[in-house]
Formats: sequence, C-alpha cells, structure tokens
Amino acid sequence: MDAVRVSALRERLAGTGWLEAVGGFGGSLRRSVERRGAGGLLLVGTEAYEPWHLAAHLDDEAAWSAVPRLAPTLLRHRPPAGAPAHLAHGLRRLAGAGRGATVLVVAPGAAGAPLLERVRDARRQGATVLALDGAADAGAGDLGALAHERLAVGTAAEEPFDLAQHLVSAAAGEPAGRRSALGRLADLAGRLTSAPSISRW
Repeated sequence: MDAVRVSALRERLAGTGWLEAVGGFGGSLRRSVERRGAGGLLLVGTEAYEPWHLAAHLDDEAAWSAVPRLAPTLLRHRPPAGAPAHLAHGLRRLAGAGRGATVLVVAPGAAGAPLLERVRDARRQGATVLALDGAADAGAGDLGALAHERLAVGTAAEEPFDLAQHLVSAAAGEPAGRRSALGRLADLAGRLTSAPSISRW
C-alpha cells in the first residue's frame, strides 16, 4: 500500500465514523491485554484464512509500543509437523484460554462450527473474545453473539480486509487519547512506505 493510496483513503474515510470505530476496537484490544491479570493474546482465523498479516503487524506494534502482550500467539487449524515453535500452536490452545486471556477471531468469511464451539468454551472459561470479520451485518450470526466486541468490516466501509487489519494493529499500538484516528492513519502511511518490518513472521 503506497502513500498516495493511504492519503486517498484518509480523504474518503474522513467523516464516515469508520476510523473512529477501528480506533475504538484497537483500543479495546490494547486495554484487554494491558488490564490487571491479563494473559496472552490468542489470534485465530478460520479454516480457510490464517491471519498472518495481522499477526505480523501486532508483533511489530508490541515492539514499537512496548506492550509485549500485544504480540500474539497464532493458532492454526492444522499446524504441520515440524513447524517452528511459534507456528505450531493448534486450536487445542483455546481449551486453556480462561480468565485473563484475550481471543481475537479474524474471519473474513464464515467462522465455522468447530471454531465457534472452541471460542464459546474459551468465553465460558472467562476469556475476552474480540472479533474482526467481514460480515455484512454486525449483529448477525454466532460470532457476533460470542464476541464481547466486534468490528464488522463489511458494515463499516467498503475497504479491503487487509486495510482493516493494518488499522486495528496501528490503533492497538497507540495509548488512549494520544492521537486521532486520522493521525493514526497518517502514521500508518509512514510505516507502510518507509519503516522496515521487525517481525518474525
């Protein structure tokens, strides 16, 4: 994503409320991992979509913002044998996601019954569940009922799902009240066009 495109997006999204919604969701993610007694951040996608992109950006934000708990543990539906340790975590990890854990579900399409069942169990055990999805109706479906907070990209703006992940991670890296949503987007433009990634992904 180049600076010209990000600048055009700034202009198009200004006044829509979408940047504020993304900023609020990112702030909720940060507060969840920073609260007293917080555990780790578990990031999980659908069977058809692994959120590598968001995992990398959150890892970077954790380093840039000095909030280590923003660095996620990526959970995979079928981690291959011999995968590196940080890429070998399966959905069984959700079974231990009790009070203090934050579970971020990224679902551009349907989450699927097996994943929803595991997320439901994690919520029952006290985990905070956040959802970033591409559903057209923010109140529809089982994922909406499970999530403590949800950002439905399809409702908020006609923007690529990848852009939402960029903005959520950037917003999560900013302390509350530090900058406006437009300021975060301007900062993101600089990062995307000049800063090298420090991610292990």
